[in-house]
Amino acid sequence: MSRPIVIENASLFGDTVASLLIEDGVITAVSTGTLEAPADAVRIDATGLVALPGLVDLHTHLREPGREDAETIETGSRSAARGGFTAVHAMANTTPVADTAGVVEQVWSRGREVGLVDVYPVGAVTVGLGGTQLAEMGAMANSKARVRVFSDDGKCVHDPVIMRRALEYAKTFDGVISQHAQDPRLTEGAQMHEGVVSAELGLAGWPAVAEESIIARDVLLAGHVGARLNVCHLSTAGSVEIVRWAKARGIDVTAEAMPHHLLLTDESVRGYDPLFKVNPPLRTQADVDAVRAGLADGTIDIVATDHAPHPDEDKDCEWAAAAMGMIGLETAVGIVQKTMVDTGLMTWRDVAYRMSALPARIGRVEHEHGGALTEGEPAHITLIDPADPWVVEPTASASRSNNSPFGGIELPGRVVATLLRGVPTHLDPRFEGAFA
Repeated sequence: MSRPIVIENASLFGDTVASLLIEDGVITAVSTGTLEAPADAVRIDATGLVALPGLVDLHTHLREPGREDAETIETGSRSAARGGFTAVHAMANTTPVADTAGVVEQVWSRGREVGLVDVYPVGAVTVGLGGTQLAEMGAMANSKARVRVFSDDGKCVHDPVIMRRALEYAKTFDGVISQHAQDPRLTEGAQMHEGVVSAELGLAGWPAVAEESIIARDVLLAGHVGARLNVCHLSTAGSVEIVRWAKARGIDVTAEAMPHHLLLTDESVRGYDPLFKVNPPLRTQADVDAVRAGLADGTIDIVATDHAPHPDEDKDCEWAAAAMGMIGLETAVGIVQKTMVDTGLMTWRDVAYRMSALPARIGRVEHEHGGALTEGEPAHITLIDPADPWVVEPTASASRSNNSPFGGIELPGRVVATLLRGVPTHLDPRFEGAFA
């Protein structure tokens, strides 16, 4: 049995100073005054720190099985814990693809074995991500992994008949289809956002309408069959408006924003550095502003990371040959603080809602994660120092890969402790002595 933990004088959700007592993995007391605790309790002085429920990422690539050269469940989980996450949803584009009960159970079991975060496998929508035959979603839903999120992320479920059938199938067990919105015919050979910069650089453009047309189709399909739809990595102003339109009509759609689409624009591509090559691509400042506004007003529901590790050889090459994607678990909180909190668009309580409660609800793991910091709740806790600026150094990441575009950027705050069921999974050096 582990020792009790007292987190003293933390700013809960950034607005109420209180102390928490954690015993046997559960929050057993919360007090704004003196908190009685066992004599042998570990004490953490959290003065000046923001305490949030453990963060939940609905969109993570852990690469295992098959691409352990880029990431493993262990290294990805360690990176997630450093970023303040206590749960991640691992995307299905592994090798083999997570399109059977056997593969999702392998991922789920390995996540539990590592034990740094709760790993929830995402099941593929179609066999082999091929887009032509539905995967056995029911078998994955009824497996011990209890899959509720399904996605061919990395590829779009382009056939409207297949997409309709997937929505109908998932509805039978309260699942959600998380769509990678990208019309493949409109993006064939595309290298970056289609616009002024792509024209100047001579790179094939990736039009915003390629994303927006799929979202428009899919919200109509979801409304028609009465199913749940989640839009992966929304990136354009037009997409924000389509989701806003759909929600106003009562369609059950949710949407994700990614940290890199809150901070970076297509201007970053001018140096032809493949670290900035991502799918969907970095857009214009007008798109960034619209995504920030959509997140602030609730049109966009959550922040997810789309953590996409790649080994050096897949990025250290010419632009056209480089893989798409960037790591982001450890920088997510700092970027959200920089773009949304410090700008006044969101509060820390909003951050808890968008990065913990809502993603847990969408993924149907709200019975395990995303709860309030109250008595009786599991002690999934993230402590953030909002006044501890740091410069991103990609090679210092816990991820097996270091393909971060944020190297050299100063972020205003950092995660200093993460607890999963009361067990520290990440500790800043300032707290390590307390647990020695």
